[in-house]
Amino acid sequence: MSSGTATTTRSLTQSLAKSPRLRRIQWIAVAFLTAAGIINYVDRSALSIANTAIRDEMALSPAQMGWLLSAFSLAYAFSQLPVGALLDRIGSRIMLGAGMFFWSLAQLVSGFVANFQQFVVARAVLGLGEAPQFPAGAKTVSEWFSLRERGTPTGIFVASSCIGPCIAPPLLTAMMLGLGWRWMFVVTGLVGIVVAVGWYLVYRNRAEVALSRDEVAHLDEGANPEPPARRMTFSEWRGLFAHATTWGMILGFMGVIYMVWLYLTWLPSYLEHERGLSVARTGWVVAIPYVFGTLGMLCAGQAADRLLARGAGIVASRKWPVCVGLLGGGAFTVPAAYTPSVTLAVVYICLAMFFINMASGAAWMMVSVAVPKRQVASLGSIQNFGGYFAGSFAPVITGYIVQGTGSYVNALLAAAAVAVLAAVAYIVLVRKPLEGSENLILTERTA
Repeated sequence: MSSGTATTTRSLTQSLAKSPRLRRIQWIAVAFLTAAGIINYVDRSALSIANTAIRDEMALSPAQMGWLLSAFSLAYAFSQLPVGALLDRIGSRIMLGAGMFFWSLAQLVSGFVANFQQFVVARAVLGLGEAPQFPAGAKTVSEWFSLRERGTPTGIFVASSCIGPCIAPPLLTAMMLGLGWRWMFVVTGLVGIVVAVGWYLVYRNRAEVALSRDEVAHLDEGANPEPPARRMTFSEWRGLFAHATTWGMILGFMGVIYMVWLYLTWLPSYLEHERGLSVARTGWVVAIPYVFGTLGMLCAGQAADRLLARGAGIVASRKWPVCVGLLGGGAFTVPAAYTPSVTLAVVYICLAMFFINMASGAAWMMVSVAVPKRQVASLGSIQNFGGYFAGSFAPVITGYIVQGTGSYVNALLAAAAVAVLAAVAYIVLVRKPLEGSENLILTERTA
């Protein structure tokens, strides 16, 4: 290790004093982001949990259900690009608060749909509303945590993408069996509206808080200071696409979300129809892989911070957990497709979910260190656009494969191949922070 890198590592591991007020602001923000993320994924999961009941009541084919499941992700993907730019100009308080309110309203309205077309519209609005969630989280962490400590809070709030699907199956299945699938949508929508109001009333963007000199010094430790009034410009936003790192992040996240969305949308149906589990039992078994996914997210944050503390470059500390996660997710999906044992299939899916969610968590950690704070939401939304554009095809492709073959084997193998190709793209293209990043102050070991 060079003396410059050693000096950088020491500067990152030696923290300036953190005031009690700043600590309180940080963890209130993380708590709200985590709660919002859990609600976000509970709402996304509702359709897959009620898959069989909705198909029976509305007489939908597997292919139609695939399109209904994809209506969310297509709207979510294409809304990412404007949402990221708006977040970097307006801030997380308004954008996430408004988004959460409207997605919860769409969730509530889903309980009153009368036909396939109305359901498609409701799911599309849900996707539009949920679009700010994770770019806003990345921006919030970049504003309220210093460079050296962003891994752990990022790992915590993105773990909500596993905690939500983990608690959703037993919770939503119980609600569906007790109240019916329509009231399940209504109740979850009302909960989201309450949290949206709480976020807007409690949270403040960094620019809205008068910080002391010591608090500013702590937050800006290890990074180049930015002029406080400088905002993201369209030219800077467009320039993000000129970097190989951006394209590597997009392609890598395509593999992450394709696999995540495959399991999120079709796992309950897979366990019922391919593995013969009852609806009630499926509600509990589906939760198990998401426990492992949550552990993967949390491990990603710890791994990134420890790699950085031990001298890995700022990019390398995020890059390798992403690549290992993608390869591991693909590797364990293959035996899940072929094993005749229900128990082993669940075990392999649990391990695949651990690794693919480790990759997801580390990918969001990359966002918060690859560009200046004023560009974090934009880069995060670009990454998310790529991921969900690819992910939107997972339910549709799976629906057609299941309809054509009567089996999920080829659908799982296709997801594994996508994950491996995404890992290769990440290894080749993601090598350094983007030009102009606050983190170029660091002596970077790119690979």
